[in-house]
Amino acid sequence: MKVLLVNGSPHKSGCTYTALAEISSQLEKNGIESEIYHIGTTAISGCIACGTCHKTGKCSIDDSVNALAARLDEFDGFVFGSPVYYAAPNGALISFMDRLFYSAGSKMHNKPGCAVVSCRRGGASAAFDCLNKYFTISNMPVVPSQYWNQVHGSCPEDVKKDLEGMQTMRTLADNLAWLIKCTKGVKTPEREAKVRTNFIQ
Repeated sequence: MKVLLVNGSPHKSGCTYTALAEISSQLEKNGIESEIYHIGTTAISGCIACGTCHKTGKCSIDDSVNALAARLDEFDGFVFGSPVYYAAPNGALISFMDRLFYSAGSKMHNKPGCAVVSCRRGGASAAFDCLNKYFTISNMPVVPSQYWNQVHGSCPEDVKKDLEGMQTMRTLADNLAWLIKCTKGVKTPEREAKVRTNFIQ
């Protein structure tokens, strides 16, 4: 059993990483492997709505999104972490997730997912809410914790002093491990053919 933790911050070892590392450490205590994947600082294009992924099974923009999409079957659960910019997730992570979920979201169906946000002071709950929508539209059980999944601080040392935030990360890891173990080997629901409608006749 293995969990992928995606670090959407441009800082490889910053505040978001500190939260993800706490989750990773707690997952290990639960007998769950994990990998922290940093999206890096290279520009990530947003979705260009070309529809190529529906024909070829992968995004037409051949970058780190496709590289990670090819590995999604390795993982039993997912955590996406982001710093908070203007009460929203990092734009690079949003571009990354838009394309990953649109082109390869079916590989994450029925696997637990959760979001983690890191902020200095405010905007955490708005960013957290934005990220959770990716899971709820993708047939992914959303993993809860004892509070919204957020940590506070301007640097990793500050985040480590956020005792409630760090405990929230450990509780999240415990719940994620429990949910993976509960559902491992259980037959997933059969899905109806998808119905798509709009509001204009």
